[in-house]
Amino acid sequence: MALTDPIADMLTRIRNAGKAKFSSADIPASKTKIEIAKVMKSEGFIRNYKFIQDKKQGILRVYLKYGDDQSHVIMEMNRVSKPSKRVYVRAKDIKPVYNGMGIAILTTSKGLITDKLARKENVGGEILCNIF
Repeated sequence: MALTDPIADMLTRIRNAGKAKFSSADIPASKTKIEIAKVMKSEGFIRNYKFIQDKKQGILRVYLKYGDDQSHVIMEMNRVSKPSKRVYVRAKDIKPVYNGMGIAILTTSKGLITDKLARKENVGGEILCNIF
């Protein structure tokens, strides 16, 4: 079955696995999804991720992170730029997510980076998603 928005599917799988208190979520892999997982790990939203090779495209296993009270660390994840409506911003127009408590993941000429790093390096791009 072909997906029209694989990044939204990834975010939904992570969100659903967190609500169900699973330790990990398996996602069909792609280079973009692996880069998103790398950014999420560096920002502390997931414990780890692993690429598992199979006969098809591979599986990205994302290990979820929970707080002391067993609540999911990620409170909210939403897709900003969609296949039907792309959202591009210049560096000076990038707004903080939840007053700097969350992150926005952008795809730029320097790769996938957070909104904070994009403002620091003065690069704009397409906002993929917001995570809080």
